This record gives sequence, structure tokens and C-alpha cells, in this order.
Amino acid sequence: MKILSGVLIVIVLHFTAYSQEFHYVFKDVTQKNIRMGADRTEIYLPLLKNKRVALCANHTTSLGNQHLVDSLLALKISIVKIFSPEHGFRGDAEAGKKVNHSIDKKTGLPIVSLYGDHKKPDSNDLRNIDIIIFDIQDVGARFYTYISTMYYIMDAAAENNIVVMILDRPNPNGYWVDGPILQKEFTSFVGMHPVPIAHGMTIGEYAKMINGEKWLTYGRKCLLQIISMQGYHHTFRYQLPINPSPNLSSMTAIYLYPTLCLFEGTPISVGRGTDKPFCVIGHPDLSIGNYTFTPKNIPKVATNVPHRNKKCNGFDLTTLEM
Repeated sequence: MKILSGVLIVIVLHFTAYSQEFHYVFKDVTQKNIRMGADRTEIYLPLLKNKRVALCANHTTSLGNQHLVDSLLALKISIVKIFSPEHGFRGDAEAGKKVNHSIDKKTGLPIVSLYGDHKKPDSNDLRNIDIIIFDIQDVGARFYTYISTMYYIMDAAAENNIVVMILDRPNPNGYWVDGPILQKEFTSFVGMHPVPIAHGMTIGEYAKMINGEKWLTYGRKCLLQIISMQGYHHTFRYQLPINPSPNLSSMTAIYLYPTLCLFEGTPISVGRGTDKPFCVIGHPDLSIGNYTFTPKNIPKVATNVPHRNKKCNGFDLTTLEM
């Protein structure tokens, strides 16, 4: 615990210095400042005409104020199936929870879950599909699983000669690149490729890298169509309009996530089960820090949380200027 206490102090000092150094360099922007890939319907709607379309989507998949699935159906696009990542199509399943195949109550479309034991679409899943649209908001960390799902979509599509269309979105952590590069022997669903922890890429750029580095099975290349953004620059600090997953509920959490997530492999709590997940850090036996919190189970957000109902001592990182 003494070693972890020392590491915590280093983390707090690092982010204090980091936020002070870069606060005045980058420009905060919102969705109204950028034209998303999904917004550029004049480019991709002609490519969907007379095609049987599947979407890999969740609650962040939007066109304006409407879910992209609803918008495309209203535009008479033939959507035949939905693929869903971790947290499910509506984004309300907590981290690590199995999400089953289902039917979307609003549209009646079949939903194929790509989280759990069935991470990669099989030939049956891809039957009668001409093109797969991937439109999900990522956060730019190697272990955030939406990019892993994109990889498996691309791999399956390459095997079956199906086009994958990426509707690009900003990376809220796209203004920095940091952390060690993954070693091959540690490859898993929460770390699939030799990139830094904070990789700095948008999902469209990441998809191009997967193709360009020949990371797909047997070095295949996916038939990619990238619908890029207008008005986006990597120096922007993009403010997400929708929380990308239940425990990334603030921009501070998103900024801290690439670092604090590493502590989830230790006895340290990163605030799951509180109103500040990935914004606080501590442990019942820590003797440092000036903040206390008590994790509790929160239905559909955080259950079986570390140190449930125990007072933890540590730091509240929301007090840092991010």
C-alpha cells in the first residue's frame, strides 16, 4: 500500500502539471463547431441506395438530435440489422456485463450483441448484408472496447467481402499521445494493437491504421469508406454531448480515464459506485489525501464495486483544473 500511495501522489502531481501546462493552448469545442461524419448525408446516402445496411451503433450514434437508425429509416434506407458493442445498443449496460441478442423495441430490428462470448460477427450474422456502418463515439484510450469491436467488424467484413463505412467522430483525448505501446504477448479485447494508451486517433484514423498496418487476420484489408468530419482539428478539446458509457459521466472522467483505468487492476478504487467515477481515487487503508468517499452499488451503472460501503481515503481529482 505504501508503493501505491507513492504512485497516487505522482499521478496527482502529473495531472496538476499537465492541466496547467495545456489549459490555455487548446480550444474547447462542442458538436455545433464540427460537422460529424454522420452529418454529411450528401456524401454517404447515395452510397447506401439499394443496399442492405447493418449498423454497429449505440446511444451515441446520432444525426442531429435523433438516433441515426431512426433518421436512416425515415430516409428509406434499408436497415436490416444492428450490431451492438459493450454497454448495449441503448448504452445502459454496465461495464463487463454480458449483453444478449435482442430485438429493438422501437424499430423491431434484430440486435446482435458483439460483447461477451460473441465478439466477432459470423457468416450467419452477415448474411444478406452489403455494407456495415460503424458510428460510435470513442474516447481515445487503447483499452476502451469500442475500437476492439470495430476491429472485429472490419475483420469479419474483410473475410466476407463486405464494405465497412466509418462515420468519423472526434477523439476527446485526441490532442495528446502518451503511454507505453502494448506488447504483443498482452493482447486482449482491452488491448488489441501496438499503440500507446492514449493513441490520439479518431475512429476513422484508427480504422485506416488497422488496414495500413495489416492487423486484420492474414493481413487482409477491409473495404473501407471513411466519411470524414469538417471543422475538426486535433488541437481541439471536444466536449461530448452524450456520455459514451455509464461510468464516463463527465469530461473530467474522460480526460482522466486513460490513466486512472490502470488502477482497476489494483486494490485502489477509482470511484465506481459514486457520483464521480474516474474522478476520485482512494482506498480504505490509505493514509494520504484529503478526500473521502464510500462506493455503493448503483443499478445498471456499477454493481459489486470494490470496497462497497467502506469509506475510502484519497483524492478528488475534480478539484484539478482540467
